[in-house]
Amino acid sequence: MKRLSDDRTIRIGIVGAGFARTTQIPGFRNCPGARIVAIASRHREHAAQVAQEFGIENVAADWKELVERDDVDLVSVVTPPVTHKEITLAALENGKAVLCEKPMAMDAAEAKEMTERAQQAGLLALIDHELRFLTGRRRMRAMLHSGAIGTVRHCNYTFRSDYRGPAGTWDWWSDEAMGGGTLGAIGSHAIDSFRWLLDAEISDVCCVLSTHVAERPDKSSGTMRAVTSDDTVRLLMRFEETALTKNSTGTSSLSVVESGRLQNQMEVYGSAGALMVEETGELWHSPVGSGAWRPVELEQDAIASGMRDSSWSRGFTLLSRAIIKALREEQTTVAGAATFADGYRVQQVLDAARASNENRGWVRVE
Repeated sequence: MKRLSDDRTIRIGIVGAGFARTTQIPGFRNCPGARIVAIASRHREHAAQVAQEFGIENVAADWKELVERDDVDLVSVVTPPVTHKEITLAALENGKAVLCEKPMAMDAAEAKEMTERAQQAGLLALIDHELRFLTGRRRMRAMLHSGAIGTVRHCNYTFRSDYRGPAGTWDWWSDEAMGGGTLGAIGSHAIDSFRWLLDAEISDVCCVLSTHVAERPDKSSGTMRAVTSDDTVRLLMRFEETALTKNSTGTSSLSVVESGRLQNQMEVYGSAGALMVEETGELWHSPVGSGAWRPVELEQDAIASGMRDSSWSRGFTLLSRAIIKALREEQTTVAGAATFADGYRVQQVLDAARASNENRGWVRVE
């Protein structure tokens, strides 16, 4: 990596002014030894508004100008997936560390190329799977691997929200060609969570993708446009055999158009009991035969100022601090974070899930 500033402040460039406004910018502003020096967006006027709101000095004309700046050490890529590969490769070529939003790419071929280039560059390159850093999930993983519920029989991931209900407008999220949809946005988290939690790869998948809201009004014109991405996912999985997973299966039920209480919940059922972690961060343990869930004592995770309370916000508060600490110490890894190699493996599962939906049957993950 190129030389840091003399005071070892990590200088950050943000590409994207939508999700970044509510998550990445408040998160990095909360980190000692970090400073956001520039922002770029598809719409420069939007980037300028966000820059004024947060006191970011420089608004780049485009992302290419941003990744070439000498005063940027870390590029945070917070754009639609269709742009991830091009921006990431350019950032690495210019000697920048990279934090890339998920899903990593449009397909496994793109993700593989990004992974190989990151390995060649020898720079810190991570995927933003911030849920790994939540205390409840980390405790859950430790309990699993210490034998708290025996060998794993089945896992379940439920995400339910109606934040993209019928009233929502058409944007890139509605466009499959730009990488929009629930499978990539939420399914990537579910897949990464299973892989990380169990230390086991997903070997086979069977998937049904649905689009329940078929048209949405365009943000600018109000004209109705067809939605080509999925809003609901039903995913079945089989896991490879490990010391922890024996004939283990998994399910994911993910929707952004289902009403009711927000759910972002993961459950693991084993030969000696079960564990469950909720959106709130609460962790529950049910020893076999107990017939009840018992709370596991945990400290609540902190959240950076300016973020709305959510598991993603709490996770990013922790992940961003770990990234800045690693870069200030001139490290190229962050313990427990999702690497580009992890992102590539997740992308292989996503590709298999899409193939399963098309073929209407089980697909082996390459």
